[in-house]
Amino acid sequence: MDPAQAADPSAPPDFLTHLSLPDSSEARLQSGADGRSLPGSWTRSSPEHATILREGVRGCLQQQCEQTVRILHAKVAQKSYGNEKRFFCPPPCVYLSGPGWRVKPVQGQVHQAGETGPTVCGYMGLDGAAGSAAETQKLNFEEQPDSREFGCAKTLYISDADKRKHFRLVLRLVLRGGRELGTFHSRLIKVISKPSQKKQSLKNTDLCISSGSKVSLFNRLRSQTVSTRYLSVEDGAFVASARQWAAFTLHLADEHCSQGDFPPREGYVRYGSLVQLVCTVTGITLPPMIIRKVAKQCALLDVDEPISQLHKCAFQFPDGPPGEGGTYLCLATEKVVQFQASPCPKEANRALLNDSSCWTIIGTESVEFSFSSSLACTREPVTPVPLISTLELSGGGDVATLELHGENFHAGLKVWFGDVEAETMYRSPRSLVCVVPDVAAFGSDWRWLRTPITVPVSLVRADRLFYPSAFSFTYTPEYSARPGPPGASEPAADADTLLESIHQEFTRTNFHLFIQT
Repeated sequence: MDPAQAADPSAPPDFLTHLSLPDSSEARLQSGADGRSLPGSWTRSSPEHATILREGVRGCLQQQCEQTVRILHAKVAQKSYGNEKRFFCPPPCVYLSGPGWRVKPVQGQVHQAGETGPTVCGYMGLDGAAGSAAETQKLNFEEQPDSREFGCAKTLYISDADKRKHFRLVLRLVLRGGRELGTFHSRLIKVISKPSQKKQSLKNTDLCISSGSKVSLFNRLRSQTVSTRYLSVEDGAFVASARQWAAFTLHLADEHCSQGDFPPREGYVRYGSLVQLVCTVTGITLPPMIIRKVAKQCALLDVDEPISQLHKCAFQFPDGPPGEGGTYLCLATEKVVQFQASPCPKEANRALLNDSSCWTIIGTESVEFSFSSSLACTREPVTPVPLISTLELSGGGDVATLELHGENFHAGLKVWFGDVEAETMYRSPRSLVCVVPDVAAFGSDWRWLRTPITVPVSLVRADRLFYPSAFSFTYTPEYSARPGPPGASEPAADADTLLESIHQEFTRTNFHLFIQT
């Protein structure tokens, strides 16, 4: 399309996408009464509805009023036998973040008289459970110094009567007044009977821990549950917290690289490896340390087998004096300190540790659900929240389609590029396809600019519920010169040098995809 003929982008443009649609009467035949598209059909909102919706989406993007639910949990859970209750350790945690939790509801979402704000209550249990009080735990959220709301399920367990090998946690959130906000599911959790004491083999990698994965570390003095402390980060410092735990990215480090520089090293972590722990929330790191296997309160210095879930391990600082036992990561009440180990008098390949320098390592998972109800006039639950995992671009130039891969997709969703709606086709719960909007929808003079344009990719439900994502789409400039007035001289040969370099830097297509981190 000639950008000079483009309409005002603030109005509902006809050039929203490359593919043409039937008129509004035909378009309504391809969608249900609730605005859901039929499988295999291209749909978009009517021009009148698009104008109102576009202003609302623009407001959501500018005000950033989203609400985020983050579930943090371990990858494995140890089964309880008989009357014992092996509570999940570390306990599953829920964080509520985002300014949307403190935004007053719009018309249609008014609270009852005397209520001052949207207080949230949570209930967590196992999927497939009977739902009794013993199997579901109530979460009371507390506000943290960083304005996040935090809740923890400390008494969840799985009994030996449950024969499943995998399960999920189910979180149910209810707003004040009893309105159901939604039901959220965790990642899959593997059930184990007890930590493996055998030498791990890379033929069975289910329980091995790979470089770049997320882990949690906890210390339990004298095997007492009440004495459990978790490695965490508070106010920019590492602490041993009895209340909250943090997830850390476990990197295989390189002796020749500076701190914080992690070259891509794939593979499973083995004892004796130099590793570095990086907090997934704050990015704060501990110095590189050698991870050692622990047996009978001794660090085994000659073991190089793969690390397994729920193994006891120790972290040795590599710059200790030679000939001594070495210094190890240790806790002293709430502080994280160094412990000077002693050489084992009977075995030279062992170092004597104390209880506080023996840590249990376990892999962790997290899942985030983001949404904004500031546009919606509905009391329906926000779930299932669609999650985008990857984007796949097909075509280029004047016609391009984008396939969204993920989960929880349904026919009531539309894809948006910034504040521009795209023609969307629902394929399956794991696939949505949309037509990339013409770049002229973002400004009539764009084709003569020399800088790329990046717009966020988001989803909007039929009832105007807004789902942001971490993905963006970038339009790159076309290699062409803006036509001058009649009789004007031709531009110099090097006038488009900058534009050509931009063209080479991205690709020879008109689009470039990346994930914002």
